[in-house]
Amino acid sequence: MKLSCRAASRLISIGMDRPLGMGELLKLRMHLALCGNCRQFSRQLDALRDAARRAGRGDDAPGD
Repeated sequence: MKLSCRAASRLISIGMDRPLGMGELLKLRMHLALCGNCRQFSRQLDALRDAARRAGRGDDAPGD
């Protein structure tokens, strides 16, 4: 079953909160291998999560 971008973005977000199951992970990885927009969304979400963690700890932004 092919994963839509909407379903992929949901899995990317869910994966931030809990480990994905093997089936979910395989479908998402296959989709990300083919979809640059979803890869970019995943990178942006990772960057936001890291920035929020740094801000929560009171750390300076990288390069400061």
